[in-house]
Amino acid sequence: MPISNNLLIFSVFILILILWSPCPSATATASEAEALLKWKNSLHNPTNHSLLSSWNLFSSYNSTSPSTNSSHSSCCQWIGIVCNEFGSVTEINLTSSNLKGTLQYFNFSSFPNLHSLDLYNNSLYGSIPSQISNLSGLITYLDLGYNHFSGNIPAEVGMLVSLEVFALYHNSLSGSIPTSIGNLCSLFLLSLYTNDLSGLIPTSIGNLSKLSVLNLYENNIVGSIPREVGQLKSLTILRLYTNHLIGSIPVSIENLSKLFELDLSENNITGSIPQEVGQLNSLIVLQLFTNHLSGPIPVSMGNLSKLSNLALYENNIVGSIPQEVGQLKSLTILRLYTNHLTGSIPLSIGNLSKLSDFDLSENNIVGSIPQEVGQLKSLTVLQLHQNYLSGSIPVEMNNLTNLEKFQIGSNFISGNLPENICRGGRLTWFQASYNNLTGSIPKSLRNCSTLFRVHLQVNQLTGNISEDFGIYSNLVYITLSNNKFVGRITGNWGKCPKLVSLKMSNNKITGRIPSGLGNAAKLHEIDLSRNLMVGEIPKELKKLKLLFNLKLNNNNLSGKVPTELGMLSELQEVDLSTNKFSGPIPEQLEKCSKLLKLNLRNNRFGGNVPLQIGNLQSLENLDISENVLTGQLPLELGHLSKLEIFNISHNNFSGSIPPTFKEMISLTSVDMSYNQLEGSLPANKAFFEASVVDNNKGLCGNNSSLKPCPISRQSSNEVVIILVIVSILVIFMLFCIIVGVLYIRPKRERNNVEEPRVTQNETFFVVWGHDGKRVHKEIVEATEDFDSKYCIGVGGYGSVYKTLLSTGQVVAVKKIHENGGVANEEAFESETNILTKIRHRNIIKLYGFCLHTRYSFLVYEFMERGSLEKILSDDGKAMELEWGKRVKVVTGLANAISYMHHECCPCIVHRDVSSKNVLLDEEYEAHLSDFGSARTVDPYSSNWTSFAGTFGYAAPELAYTMEVNEKCDVYSFGVVTLEVIMGKHPGDLILSLPLRSSSSAVRHQILFRNVLDQRLSPPRNEIANKVVSIANTAFACLQANPQSRPTMKQVSDKLATSSPSLSVPLDLITLQQLFDPPTWTSSSHS
Repeated sequence: MPISNNLLIFSVFILILILWSPCPSATATASEAEALLKWKNSLHNPTNHSLLSSWNLFSSYNSTSPSTNSSHSSCCQWIGIVCNEFGSVTEINLTSSNLKGTLQYFNFSSFPNLHSLDLYNNSLYGSIPSQISNLSGLITYLDLGYNHFSGNIPAEVGMLVSLEVFALYHNSLSGSIPTSIGNLCSLFLLSLYTNDLSGLIPTSIGNLSKLSVLNLYENNIVGSIPREVGQLKSLTILRLYTNHLIGSIPVSIENLSKLFELDLSENNITGSIPQEVGQLNSLIVLQLFTNHLSGPIPVSMGNLSKLSNLALYENNIVGSIPQEVGQLKSLTILRLYTNHLTGSIPLSIGNLSKLSDFDLSENNIVGSIPQEVGQLKSLTVLQLHQNYLSGSIPVEMNNLTNLEKFQIGSNFISGNLPENICRGGRLTWFQASYNNLTGSIPKSLRNCSTLFRVHLQVNQLTGNISEDFGIYSNLVYITLSNNKFVGRITGNWGKCPKLVSLKMSNNKITGRIPSGLGNAAKLHEIDLSRNLMVGEIPKELKKLKLLFNLKLNNNNLSGKVPTELGMLSELQEVDLSTNKFSGPIPEQLEKCSKLLKLNLRNNRFGGNVPLQIGNLQSLENLDISENVLTGQLPLELGHLSKLEIFNISHNNFSGSIPPTFKEMISLTSVDMSYNQLEGSLPANKAFFEASVVDNNKGLCGNNSSLKPCPISRQSSNEVVIILVIVSILVIFMLFCIIVGVLYIRPKRERNNVEEPRVTQNETFFVVWGHDGKRVHKEIVEATEDFDSKYCIGVGGYGSVYKTLLSTGQVVAVKKIHENGGVANEEAFESETNILTKIRHRNIIKLYGFCLHTRYSFLVYEFMERGSLEKILSDDGKAMELEWGKRVKVVTGLANAISYMHHECCPCIVHRDVSSKNVLLDEEYEAHLSDFGSARTVDPYSSNWTSFAGTFGYAAPELAYTMEVNEKCDVYSFGVVTLEVIMGKHPGDLILSLPLRSSSSAVRHQILFRNVLDQRLSPPRNEIANKVVSIANTAFACLQANPQSRPTMKQVSDKLATSSPSLSVPLDLITLQQLFDPPTWTSSSHS
């Protein structure tokens, strides 16, 4: 009986539980439908969403679901909604539904049985509400990826403890990953990639023991990879690439035995690759490229038998490639380029039968290409360029029938090219330039229709180009320059419909330019210069509407230049120099409005220069020298405001130089010598050099090789009247000044300034003292009241005039700007105060100064060759400044600054060391000038001042501190030194120095020879040693940290010693090798 009672009680209890079970009522399902409709109505144009058209109560009325009894409030038949057997919503799937709106009106608490919410690939925006934590404790799938959500990830997501899939990828979320993410212990997949997340990876992530996929890539996450990642023993995919991670790869990664993809690329990870990586036996993909990894490739990697993709490129990895790489028989991709790998290519590489992509370019690999490479029959990409490879190409390479991309350029490879390199008919990219290759072009190339790029320049290749090349339907670029090819250019090149660039310069090509070349409608560049070609330029080239570069110089071309050339409106450079062209210069060239350079030098052009040339407003370089041109120079040429280089020498021009030429404000180099010109020179400083107007009929003006121009009678009368008026005004002003001096200012001692010492055989004068008035008057008269035609330069606080004194001595006079106020007075005082106290052969000599009410000026030794900046910007003068002279310039500048820093007491800091302030004398000796910004530095106190210097030369720390110290000069010296070596300001190169990105890493692997001034032949022997040493020193001076820079005493001492012989040829030295700072010996800082 008691048992019966107990059963009865238990039955009643079970019945109560059933009655009170969470079966949805009509009220519950009604609230779900109402919540969905409310959210739908909050969306933009909700009635236009075809997928949501079923979301209304009318469609619910037609429902036949037994669980709803045709209730008007059921939503189970709506598209994207899945219900359980009780009619309660369990899944919402609205992927790719073109929804636009927010989640602010989504009532998460209205869905007690929701398991899955998938809103992937819509246009939802705004923040993710913290109320998301009100979702059912049953929810396992939450995907909000590919939307426009912003703001932080709410910490409340940590309450969704049943989540297995959590995806917020491809949004605009910011802030840190909340530590509460570690509460999601059921999580299988976490995808937060492609957002703006920052902060650290939370260590709590180590709690996610079931996590299989972790995607945090393409964010702004910082800090190191937490060692707790090693606790994720179920992890199969770990992608953290493209963030800002630092530190080393944690050793705990050895615990991830199930990992088959590890991608940490494009971060700032340092240290070596841990040996423990070799224990990840399931690994298929390992990508660590574009980091700062160093050390060798670990031998243990040979254990990764399943590895298919190994990418370690763009790091600082050193050592040789281990033989154990040959054990990776599943490998299809091996990319190790842009590192510091040495040694030879291991023979075991021949075991990688599945390898399709093999890239070792931009390293220091030596030896020959092993014949075992010929066993890699799956190879489609082989890139070995920019190494130190030598020997010949093995014949086994002919076996690579799947090869599509083959690059071996910039090595020391000799011998012939593989005869059957395109036997498989798939080759698209063929690059073997800058080697010592000989022999003819492989026969298989003639019918290789897949070719896209061909670069074979700078070799010793021979053969007949008429026979060795065919018609290529996909060819875009071909460069055959600097070889020994013979034969004629055929019309087949015009049948290459995609051809953009055709370069065959410096060969032995003969014959005519084929008219059929005009059919290659996409051609941008034609370079056939330095060959033996004859005939005329075919008119059919007018069809090349995209052509911007036409180089036909140094051939035997003749006839008239076709007027149709004017139809090529995209032309930017035309070089027809050193040929036998005749007739007039076509006036139709004015239609080439984008033309930057026009070189017609050394031909037989006759007649007048067409005035239409003056309409080429973009023209920067015009050379029509060494022709038989006649007549007067057209006024219109003066409208070429951007013209920098202008050469009309060795012609028969007559008449005067048009006055409009003074409007050529950009002109830096001009040569009008050997003509019949007469009259006055324009007031343009480019005409002041003696040689630019030699051997003309009767020129006059402000040029040391010419007589001054006579003043007309009318001009003389005008000058007398002006002088009388000026004299009256001056007398009145002097009277006012004298009164002011007597009653306002105390008298100054004349003897405060020490007169310069006069050495024997030197002509000195003083502007102060008893000779002051006479010299002042003479300077004013010699410069015709400081007429602009005597001006040879304009600086920050004064203009410099070339002045010929009655003694025959030429001096440079810097007249202080009259409206400069206190700043100019301070600069004047600084310059006179410093230059009267110091004396050095590489510092400009100050002869004297005058402080006058009308004109204040300083008088210096005249530097015949002008500023370093001007010389480097002029091709002709830059070529005269050969490497030995450039070494002399850098050494002299270093000595001058060292003297100021270490031999003057107190130390003098120049603060404006730049190429415009380095002047060269007749013997190319450097003289540092312009001390207006200079300051003395007290070593026992702080030295602060306002910014001074020239942008592009000023040290980077001056952006945040105004402290004056000698390290600022050291930095500026480094900039000038690189400018001397490169022949131009090294701005882009300097910007890459502090950074370590993929782009800068590639840039730093550029060969040093390619950044040298290309106007000169590369330096050789002892001079080459010196140039490399100077470059290495310059990079040391450009260290971002001022304290890491050497002193100028150390620099001067280093340059004074003989440079060691190069361990590798100059042609193989990379910029990266020069960045390694030299070991500086300690020297006195005082």
